[in-house]
Amino acid sequence: MAVSVIVITRDEEANIAECLASVSFAREIVVVDSGSRDRTIELARAHGARVAQTQDWPGFGPQKNRALDLATEPWVLSIDADERVTPELRAEIVRAVEGAGGPDVYSMPRRSSYCGQYIAHSGWYPDRVVRLFRRGSARFSPDAVHERLVTQGAVGRLAGDLLHTTYPDLETMLEKLNRYSSASAGMLHAGGRRSSLAGAVARGLWAFFRTYVLRSGWRDGRMGFVLAVSVAEGTYYKYLKLWHLGNRADT
Repeated sequence: MAVSVIVITRDEEANIAECLASVSFAREIVVVDSGSRDRTIELARAHGARVAQTQDWPGFGPQKNRALDLATEPWVLSIDADERVTPELRAEIVRAVEGAGGPDVYSMPRRSSYCGQYIAHSGWYPDRVVRLFRRGSARFSPDAVHERLVTQGAVGRLAGDLLHTTYPDLETMLEKLNRYSSASAGMLHAGGRRSSLAGAVARGLWAFFRTYVLRSGWRDGRMGFVLAVSVAEGTYYKYLKLWHLGNRADT
């Protein structure tokens, strides 16, 4: 298929082989790696990927734009190393790319797992993400974290799931929570935002209530409760770190 798959990686040995196997239908696979110390690059090349290596880390948005700039096929599919294209989604991508007169950009539902359980509620599903687009019709935002595709025109909707093994265990969850909350706090601080200790606590409590009650996290069972707690923690630490950054700037 006339599709370039783009993936950014760092130390994704546990994920990259299965990820790239799920997109074997693509004519081109581009992997941009930022200093992996495991077998990520070796495994990516074994699956036919063209690998570019960078020594710096500009953030998720800029790094994905680097990968996009290396793509050469008419269509681009952006996925993360911990994501998998299901057979149903693959068939829809084929129809979208080979069809005529359709949109230049498509979204797809993403079904994420949390510590081994796929989450059906909690605001996690359907988590529509824009990932398939005609090259030249979209770019990634420059955000260091929580980047998004900036598009123009109508966005088509695919129905097949993109599987996302975001937190395979609690250790991974805690590591990502710390890393993402730091990056998010830094972005907010750079944009002039400020926080307080009371504000951090209030936002964390609201995040739990929204996830567990308003978004029916209770329907995901015990893991729904654990997820709601981790969402609350991530929110609390993001705004706590933002408060700390503001205090340091004021001294």
